[in-house]
Amino acid sequence: MTETFLCAHCGRPHPISTRHEMDGSDLCPDCLEEQTVICSHCGQRIWASDNAGDGSRSLCQDCCDAYYLYCAQCGCLLSIDEAYIDDDNDYVCADCYHRAQNSHAIHNYSYKPAPIFYGTGDRYFGVELEIDRGGEDNCAARALLAVANAEEELLYCNHDGSLDNGFELVTHPMTLQYHLDSMPWKEILQKAISLGYCSHKSSTCGLHVHINRSAFGESEDEQEPAIARILYFVEKHWEELLKFSRRTPRQLERWASRYGYKDHPKDILDHAKKGYGGRYASVNLENRATIEFRIFRGTLKFNTFIATLQLVNRICDVALSLSDEELQAMSWTTFAAGCQEKELIQYLKERRLYVNEPITTEEEI
Repeated sequence: MTETFLCAHCGRPHPISTRHEMDGSDLCPDCLEEQTVICSHCGQRIWASDNAGDGSRSLCQDCCDAYYLYCAQCGCLLSIDEAYIDDDNDYVCADCYHRAQNSHAIHNYSYKPAPIFYGTGDRYFGVELEIDRGGEDNCAARALLAVANAEEELLYCNHDGSLDNGFELVTHPMTLQYHLDSMPWKEILQKAISLGYCSHKSSTCGLHVHINRSAFGESEDEQEPAIARILYFVEKHWEELLKFSRRTPRQLERWASRYGYKDHPKDILDHAKKGYGGRYASVNLENRATIEFRIFRGTLKFNTFIATLQLVNRICDVALSLSDEELQAMSWTTFAAGCQEKELIQYLKERRLYVNEPITTEEEI
């Protein structure tokens, strides 16, 4: 005679060989299938009534709490690895994230997509250009993005709380040559002007230039001597850079303060690494992957904008090619005489920072 058991759920007898024990209860195969599920994350069998998942996946409560969350917009269940962070710093699913990005052209201040590198070379420039007085307007931002991103995603727009009534234009990292030849800066700046924006004429706006740290060497030990020389150059030639920047001393003190001159580049870097100045320093060292030149006033004048990138590039060249002693001996006149780019030379002459006579300048915007 075949030995049987009574299923704890349906109450019918079944061969003992088909018994499945579940939390002290004996179940037949059919009831096991109907009343229990297997957690898709850890593989544990749980009661269907305890399923913390959704219609597409079953989860025990522990796995759901540790590895999953709910979209703040539509409420769907998604794994932490699948989640995006939206402009309100909430976790959302991919569909809600992309839908929001398409509808809001101006992102929050912390928005930073995965960088796309444009151009071929070792040195990349990421630009943040603040524009003001035309409104923090999604329609205006979309108009600027249409000019910049007609062929590729080169630019995005972020909120900036330091502005009165504008926003910030942020590029993906590009080589200087790409900025000059392929980035439609002239059209972007003209479009911003036509939309009622200004940059230089507003005391709120800056032009910040990021350089990838890897441009100065593969390791931190290789990078630091060149970065130290950049800091030394900025401190030694502070008065000339103040003229170049078009900032007032008070503006620099607030947004791009100096570290203070010391006789040796390494001493300035050591001082900076102790946290003096923080991110609001003339050359911000707080970012893991870049250093950031913050001293320049914003501009919508094309020649000034390009000359600023060329100056930063020239400073990097000098920091990489000269020894500490050679840099200490270099005068501003020698530095300026070595500048070759026509935009930079024109701007240096306009600001009376070149070896030749100044020239007539057009109004900044």
